[in-house]
Amino acid sequence: ECPPMQEVFAQIDKVAATDASVLILGENGTGKELVAREIHRRSPRRDEVFINVDVGAITETLFESEFFGHVKGAFTDAREDRAGRFEIASGGTLFLDEIGNLPSTLQAKLLATIEKRQVTRVGSNTPRPIDIRLISATNHDIHRATAEGGFRQDLLYRINTVELHLPPLRERGEDIRMLSETFLARFKQKYGKTVAGISPAAINLLERYHWPGNVRELQHVVERAVIMTSSKILQPSDFVLSSPKSGAKEDLSLRDFNLEQVEKAVIVKALNKHQGNITQAARELGLTRTSLYRRMEKHGL
Repeated sequence: ECPPMQEVFAQIDKVAATDASVLILGENGTGKELVAREIHRRSPRRDEVFINVDVGAITETLFESEFFGHVKGAFTDAREDRAGRFEIASGGTLFLDEIGNLPSTLQAKLLATIEKRQVTRVGSNTPRPIDIRLISATNHDIHRATAEGGFRQDLLYRINTVELHLPPLRERGEDIRMLSETFLARFKQKYGKTVAGISPAAINLLERYHWPGNVRELQHVVERAVIMTSSKILQPSDFVLSSPKSGAKEDLSLRDFNLEQVEKAVIVKALNKHQGNITQAARELGLTRTSLYRRMEKHGL
C-alpha cells in the first residue's frame, strides 16, 4: 500500500508487456525474485518457462557448461549432450539473480551471448539461436561497481533497459501490518493453528523494528510466532527479533583501513554475534549464504 511499492507496481505494468531487459535492485529479502516472476506472469511469455539462476552459486569453472551447455565428451564428466540455462529458457524468461556477483572474467562471455542472441555449447563449434527475455537482480550498488571498474559498463547497459528499485521494509512502515496479517493467514492454515490475529502492541513492535532481513525476515518471524505461540492473539513476546539497531558506531578494533581487513573483521563480528549461524550472519551482512561462504573461503575463515 505504500507509495514506493505502488510506484513499483506501476512500473511492472508498463514493462511487463514488452521484451525489455529489466534490472531489479534492492536489499536481500525485498522480493526481487517475486517481482521478476510477476513481470513474467504478466508478459506475452507467461505460458513459457521461467528459469531462475543464482549467478553467485555457479563457480567459474562450471559457468560455461551451466549457462551454455556442453556436448558429450567435452570434458571428463560430460557423458551426454546437455543444454545450458540459456537454451532451456529460450522462448521464456531467464532470471539472473545476484548478477552483481558475476566475476569480471565472465562478464564478457555473458555480454557476447546477450548481444548475439546465440550460444555455443562447450565442445561444439555450432552456435544455437536463443530467444529469451532477460531479467537480472542484485543487492549490490552495481552503478558504483561499474564506476570503480568492477562491473562492465557495456554489460550494465544491456541488462538495465528498465531499472526497478525495491524499497527496504524499514521504509514501508504502512505495509507491515498487511504483510504480517497475510503471513499469519498463510501459516495458521499451514500448521492448523487457531490464531485469530496480532495484538496492537505486537504490531507496534513490528512497525518499530528495523528489519535488516526485510520481508523475508518478517515472514520467518511470523511463521515462528505461529508455530510457537499458545495464545489466540499473537503478543509481542511471541516475536523473536534480533537486537535493535544501535545508533552508535561500534569499534571493530581494526589495525588499519585496508578494505580486505575491514571485510574480514566485519564477517568475523557477524559470525560471532550469531554463534556461527551462516544464515543469520549472511542476512545481517546483506549477503546470500553463497556469497558469505565465498568471502569466508577467501579470508580463510
